Amino acid sequence: MSNRSSHVEPRWPVFLGLAAVVVLHFSLPAVLSLGPNWLLVAVFAVLAAFVSISHSRGAEKTAYVGGLILISSVALAVIASLVLLVRFLPTHKESPLDLLQSAASLWISNVLVFAAWYWKLDAGGPYQREKARSHNQGAFLFPQMALHQESPAKPDSWHPRFIDYLFLSFNTSTALSPTDTQILSPWAKTLMMLQSLISLTIIVLLAARAVNIL
Repeated sequence: MSNRSSHVEPRWPVFLGLAAVVVLHFSLPAVLSLGPNWLLVAVFAVLAAFVSISHSRGAEKTAYVGGLILISSVALAVIASLVLLVRFLPTHKESPLDLLQSAASLWISNVLVFAAWYWKLDAGGPYQREKARSHNQGAFLFPQMALHQESPAKPDSWHPRFIDYLFLSFNTSTALSPTDTQILSPWAKTLMMLQSLISLTIIVLLAARAVNIL
């Protein structure tokens, strides 16, 4: 087995994460969706199948573009639901349970969607990261990258996996800032500011209002 195949990351964790966002979309009230729920399911199924087929045929550039469209579609659905929820608040027709459920669903979706973005965009994407012998450059300085070469704790050939980006995204949504990882790229800083803003909106404006009217 070649060195490259030894660190190839399976893409099913990302697909599962985005599929979870699609499932969570069904837990939102109908007024928080721009269209029928089946529309997002159909878009996800078609684009996920397109990306998988492109990967199987070795068309990595096509799969990369398809993956960007897939993540963008799911992300737009989440942002649209958040905007509709904020607009729905002044009507005072929402129940505390609906608000809490909607806030929880959108918060989890926010974590999963941005984890997919970081995984997709860092260091040229997963395909480019797989081609490198070791992950030394990228938009994020993970703790493993900062270890001294002679440190016994430093892996011989380390590459970030989806769980690393999920952990980074989770910390960003909870602490509203990165914790153990430094952000190096302007695009990564922009995305993290947007993620923090969405999380702050959900936690402070929505969840707090639901608790107050219990």
